[in-house]
Amino acid sequence: MTRKRALIVDAALKAFLDRGYAESSVNRIAEDAGVSIKTLYRHFETKDELFSAVMQAACLPHDQGGAEGADDTGAAEPSWYAKRPNVGLALAGEEYLRHILSEDQLALYRVVARDAHRFPELRRRYLKEAVGRRIAAFSDYLDRWAPEMGWSVSNKLAALTTFAGLLKASLFDDALLGFRKPKDQEIVRQAREAAARMLILLEAGQF
Repeated sequence: MTRKRALIVDAALKAFLDRGYAESSVNRIAEDAGVSIKTLYRHFETKDELFSAVMQAACLPHDQGGAEGADDTGAAEPSWYAKRPNVGLALAGEEYLRHILSEDQLALYRVVARDAHRFPELRRRYLKEAVGRRIAAFSDYLDRWAPEMGWSVSNKLAALTTFAGLLKASLFDDALLGFRKPKDQEIVRQAREAAARMLILLEAGQF
């Protein structure tokens, strides 16, 4: 059953990336996965639920279960989680940028941007899986280090949004619009610069 579920999720991911959400047929997804439509609906009651499972798999970094066939059991603790902020924030930034700048993630973002106005549930599920997990991980990180660092953080969502904005800057838009693919050294440099600015804001109690 687990293998069949993984095959369905993999086929759905490819379908959504190739044809978009609106044009992807669950019958075609079942066929591509090599299962019956009855089997597909045994695992996923609706197309929205299938998309949510795709997001759960696709929105995890590859070293945390986001490879093909990933299930929705959750991710391991991020590798940067136990690192002190002067190191951990930069590593978290690198992981985040490499993830959102990957071809699959850019393609998924385009799918949501194209079809969300017709399917409001699509946007909600994307925010829950793509953004919600990041908020939870970063929130836990702040909870873990704020007492030791002497930070006072009353609005963790604002802190995450600010950090994400510093990380993305022009890199994400350039990649999303197909102008260029940022090189790894650019990602490392941007993550370190964003982390340094974020530390200044956290130490100043801006959140």
